[in-house]
Amino acid sequence: MIRTVNLTKRYGKFLAVNQLNLHIEQGSVFGFVGPNGAGKSTTMSILATLMEPTSGHAYVGGFDVTKDPDKVRQLIGYMPDFFGVYDNLTAVEYLDFYAGAYDIPKEKRPALIQDLLELVNLSMKADAYVDTLSRGMKQRLGLARCLVHDPQVLILDEPASGLDPRARIEMKDILKELKAMGKTIIISSHILPELAEMCDTIGIIEQGQLIALAPVDQIASRVAGHRVLRVKLLERAQEAYDQVHYLEHVTNADVQENTLLIHYTGDEAGQVALLSKLVQNGLPVLSFAEEAGNLEEVFLTVTKGVGS
Repeated sequence: MIRTVNLTKRYGKFLAVNQLNLHIEQGSVFGFVGPNGAGKSTTMSILATLMEPTSGHAYVGGFDVTKDPDKVRQLIGYMPDFFGVYDNLTAVEYLDFYAGAYDIPKEKRPALIQDLLELVNLSMKADAYVDTLSRGMKQRLGLARCLVHDPQVLILDEPASGLDPRARIEMKDILKELKAMGKTIIISSHILPELAEMCDTIGIIEQGQLIALAPVDQIASRVAGHRVLRVKLLERAQEAYDQVHYLEHVTNADVQENTLLIHYTGDEAGQVALLSKLVQNGLPVLSFAEEAGNLEEVFLTVTKGVGS
């Protein structure tokens, strides 16, 4: 649904985006992570047809953002990190204005606006003026505005920026619902643990270059070069340690009460063999799973903080 090919953007001598290659499947949620000034917002602005690349190409739904911007705009809903709202309008009037801008027939707007306000949990604020809304409510109203024309793709630049914990949870729940509706979402955020919860794939960018890209449950292992396997036992964890710590591809193992943590460099077939060994030796394994890893640790590992 979203693809970039050697996408590059220069501002004079400054290289904001450098040969960026992305491939985001339809219906997936892609998390864009990077320090300030890394090139996230520039990339999103190009995808939203607000800026032309210096070189390379970007496609949304198969349409070139430079050659077919009007077709791309029909497919996307774009929410910048800072956006203006019309304070002297009510929430309903605000959404009605944008529905008109997208040529939605007047008779269809009331039901559409009611559905959108319900989706973003603002039905009780339908007649409230925008300037009376909290920041979190304004963010949710901005998201509703992005959805007026039922776009297939959402480009959300720091949608949870500046929100309190409750507002972030509400925003996260809405994004999960949009994902369930089949929307393709690209979202940037510095709230890394929450990004890990929401996304299928994570891309880490620094100084305009993509330095890590993987499914969210594999990003940590790919960056660190190993997986962390968590084996929970009913008892005899030390005995389990004795049986596996010397095996090939096991670089480290640690016992924490009835849990064995294994740093493992092998493949999935090797994991199956490791589990089979424990079970065949009569050890009471309750669960066996790969840790998703700490996204913040991954971020600090691969970035140098130059753009911070």
